[in-house]
Amino acid sequence: MTTTPLSLIDFCTVYGDEAPGASIRRSVAFAQRAERLGYGRIWYAEHHNMPSITSSAPAVLIAHIGAHTERIRLGSGGVMLPNHSPYVIAEQFGMLAEMYPGRIDLGLGRAPGTDMNTLGRALRRDPNAADNFPHDVIELGRYLAGDSPVPGVQAMPGAGTNVPRYILGSSMFGATLAARLGLPYAFASHFAPTHLKQATRYYRENFEPSEELSEPYLIAAVNVTASDDESDAHRQNELVRRRRLARMVSRGEGRITEEQLDQLVDSPQGQQVLDMLRYTAVGTAPQIREYLEEFRDSVGADELMISAQGPTAKEADRSVEILADAWGLEPNGVAAGDPRER
Repeated sequence: MTTTPLSLIDFCTVYGDEAPGASIRRSVAFAQRAERLGYGRIWYAEHHNMPSITSSAPAVLIAHIGAHTERIRLGSGGVMLPNHSPYVIAEQFGMLAEMYPGRIDLGLGRAPGTDMNTLGRALRRDPNAADNFPHDVIELGRYLAGDSPVPGVQAMPGAGTNVPRYILGSSMFGATLAARLGLPYAFASHFAPTHLKQATRYYRENFEPSEELSEPYLIAAVNVTASDDESDAHRQNELVRRRRLARMVSRGEGRITEEQLDQLVDSPQGQQVLDMLRYTAVGTAPQIREYLEEFRDSVGADELMISAQGPTAKEADRSVEILADAWGLEPNGVAAGDPRER
C-alpha cells in the first residue's frame, strides 16, 4: 500500500450528442464515487468555447458538487486568473471556503483556457493580461489573507479564509513563479509533457520557503486507462487517442471521416497532437500501479493527479475503480490535506 495521495481532474466531458446537463450530473456521481473510493481531491478546469467540456465556471460547479459530497476536497485546476480580477476570485473561493470549510483548493493558471477569438470578443479580455499573472497571484493571496491591497476594500467573504493557492503550469514560467513565491506547484503533464522533467526539477531545487509553505509540494498529472483485461485497455487507449486527434485537428472545421483520421495518425501533425498524451498508464491494475510508481519517482511527485481516460464514461469510471484498488486507497478514507499543514 502506497502513501502517495491520488487525486482526480474532471473535465466534465460531453460524450457524443448528449446535453451539457448530463455531463454535470455525471460529474456529481463521479465525485461521490471518488469520495467513496478514497481519492483525495477533485479539480475542475476553466475552459471556454469547447463543445466537449462543460467546466467553464469552476466555482459554480464546485458549489454544486460540494453540496452532494461530504469530505473530498474540491478545487480549480484551474481558474484562468487573467480572465478575472483577483478580487472577484477571492470572493468566489472565499464563499466556497465558508460553505465547505477545509475542502477548497484554488489552482491558478496563466493561459486563457480558450481561443483568442473567444478571449478578445466574448470574454472581452486583453491578450496581454497574462503578463500580470505574478502580480495577480500575490494580490489574490492578500485578499484571501485579509491584507487587502486596496485601502477600504475587503473580500467578503474571502478575507481571512486563506484558501490554499496552487500554481498550475506546463512550462518553466509556472515552475519559476511557484518556487519564488513558495507555493505548491501542479504540472499539467497529462496534456503538456514536454517540459515536465526540467520544470519539476527546477521547482524542487529552487523552492524558497514562505509563510505558507516550508518545503516544496509537487503535484504531477498523468492519464490512466485501466481495464480488467490488458488488450481491452489498449483498445480503449487507441480510441481515446483517435478521439483526441479528431477533436484537435477538426476544431472549427466539422467532423472528419475515419479514413481521414487514419491518414492523420501517422502524419507529423497527428503525432504532435498524440504526443500530448505521452504520460499515460495503460493496462491492468498491476501494470497501472507499476507505471505510476515509476512516473512518481522520476519527477519526485508528492501527489499524482489522475485524468481518467476512456472512450465512454462507463469505461473511464471503471479505470478510477481499478486504480483505487491497485493503489490501495482506503474506501471512505480521509480526504487529501492542505500541504501547508504537513
